[in-house]
Amino acid sequence: MSETPICSAKGCRADAVWVLAWNNPKIHTPERRKTWLACEEHREHLAQFLGMRGFLKDVVGFADWQEPEGA
Repeated sequence: MSETPICSAKGCRADAVWVLAWNNPKIHTPERRKTWLACEEHREHLAQFLGMRGFLKDVVGFADWQEPEGA
């Protein structure tokens, strides 16, 4: 049984359709990517949150996301 990934927004239980790849340059190497998942409703909010901090690196559709090698 496979679980459907859910949105990372606080309290949201909707299916994730986006992957927001990010890193904190103060603690991660440049190639390191952390991920948050987002539903359609929360994609923009989560992207703005990460973008304001300079953390957001990429936003990719969940179906198209490929985990970086060595992750």
